[in-house]
Amino acid sequence: MLRWFFGGRETQSSVEKSGVLCIGEEQPKNCFTELQVLKGHFDIVRFLVQIDDFRCASAGDDGLVLVWNVETGERVQELRGHSQQITAMAVLRCGDVRLITASSDRSLSLWDPDTGNRLQTVLDLQSSVKCILVLEWLSAWISGGQELCVWSKDFRLECLKERHSDTGISSLIKLPKNCVAAAVDKTVVIYKLTASGNALSIVEICCLADHQDQIRALVNVNDAMFASGSHAGELIVWDALDYNVLAYQHILWEEPQTHAAQSNIQTGGPKTSEMSIQHLASNGNLVAAAVGSGVYVFSVATKAAVAYRKCAHDSDVLHIALLSDSELMSCSEDGSVRMWEIGELPLAGEPASPGFFGMWTLGRSSRQACPTSKQTSDAAPNKTLELTGDLIGHSGAVQMFVALPENGLLTCSADHQLILWKNGEKQSCLRSLALFRKLEENGGL
Repeated sequence: MLRWFFGGRETQSSVEKSGVLCIGEEQPKNCFTELQVLKGHFDIVRFLVQIDDFRCASAGDDGLVLVWNVETGERVQELRGHSQQITAMAVLRCGDVRLITASSDRSLSLWDPDTGNRLQTVLDLQSSVKCILVLEWLSAWISGGQELCVWSKDFRLECLKERHSDTGISSLIKLPKNCVAAAVDKTVVIYKLTASGNALSIVEICCLADHQDQIRALVNVNDAMFASGSHAGELIVWDALDYNVLAYQHILWEEPQTHAAQSNIQTGGPKTSEMSIQHLASNGNLVAAAVGSGVYVFSVATKAAVAYRKCAHDSDVLHIALLSDSELMSCSEDGSVRMWEIGELPLAGEPASPGFFGMWTLGRSSRQACPTSKQTSDAAPNKTLELTGDLIGHSGAVQMFVALPENGLLTCSADHQLILWKNGEKQSCLRSLALFRKLEENGGL
């Protein structure tokens, strides 16, 4: 077990020259003061799934799937069978808990995480699977790539739909009334599943073509809404029942002006550019977007930005999560994991957080011809994003993280490693209790 000390980054001032907010050694709201490095992979680790309260599985470009005890950091199973990188992974909870993996070797595998045995294998698929969606209520699951395939829990192919697109299906989410949404290039395709006896069938019911660029992320907001984000920075919130657009935001950022440009007469206002949405997360009330190297929080109730920070990291944000209505976490290609607190704006006369204002231009692209129902308010956000913690431990891009029970966190990275972050105060108490128990058993107390 390693002890992590604050201040992994040199702090020159409250805001670095790059514009990225920097935090000093004192991080009183950061409970993750201990870390444990988990080794076993020998290439980029891209995927993490939580099996239960005590175990997680990791997978990546080495084709390995490793199962870890997240309380001790022990590697409990090593699942070998794929010859190329893992492209998707999911937990199947239809009866006994199983793991489903897909690989660039154009195969699918079903694993028993308790024993490490491979129970089923499907070989020679027409293309690699990019995403997997489990449908527990139907005891089935769906794989997406160049084809959309519906499988029973015992790996029997129920039906198949081909997608005539170069990009194929990149993301899948569940919708009400036995429907699913698939991201296919610039469109969201809605499918409906029907069960007849022991057989399942799927049919396309509509295609939503409101995005102007490739869709990079889909997320469920609540039972009535879902959201999508595109490579051009478009965020759309949809009605999950009738598939109408409920809110539309085109997130742009202002480019820094050179001295020569500033000396000229400006007729068109500041120059803006689009930033890709890499990932979306939601807690039912808010939608958080990883936009370029920044983070953006949107309220589905007010249909407006709540808070945002353009330079949240030094490089692109790859994964984001809303832990509550006031807590946010993000990880980036810069190798860091950052903790944010969504707080109230300072009162009149009080100084605002450095670099907060003037960072985004929120509105609609000039090329987007959308009905009035898609227009949203460009009102200024009413909250701030305060950096409360900076977890520095990885030497490569942090691909994603999983929040664990009892204030734990598991991260994976391009440095081939996982890091198990723990609440240092709690761990110290647990060690003290264990020592007292041992002394009592040996008659020392």
